[in-house]
Amino acid sequence: MEKVPMTAGGYAALGEELRRRQQEDRPRIIQQISEARAHGDLSENAEYHAAKEAQSLNEGRIAELEDKLSRAEVIDIAKLVGSTTIKFGATVTVVDEDTEEEKAYQIVGETEADVKQGRVSLTSPIARALIGKKAGDTVEVKTPGGAKSYEILKVVFI
Repeated sequence: MEKVPMTAGGYAALGEELRRRQQEDRPRIIQQISEARAHGDLSENAEYHAAKEAQSLNEGRIAELEDKLSRAEVIDIAKLVGSTTIKFGATVTVVDEDTEEEKAYQIVGETEADVKQGRVSLTSPIARALIGKKAGDTVEVKTPGGAKSYEILKVVFI
């Protein structure tokens, strides 16, 4: 069973989603199925089929969340404060050497990744290029749009 690395915040967010799906969404969907069943003929009852599909999707997501949470390896970023080497959990500020544009990325688990919020997956090309480097280093990242070169300005663990 392969462990899934994640931050404490990511673990808490998945736990909250699981709680919501089990304690709020599941009973609501069961109620919808019950109400649709009361309308009679199930073969042509669109409400019933929509509720059953919603139930299937919800139960599938619950199973996925339970699996991820059971395999979670929560990494305490606070223990890494003071480290100068880029590791899981680091927030790295880089500058694109072509455009001089600065960007900050936090390296997180796959389930937490959200590029719009500056969180990149541990398995992403930029994270793989950054792991093990330090401030002042230059990295080459192979992206779908071609190779990009970044200089690492700052590494912090927050």
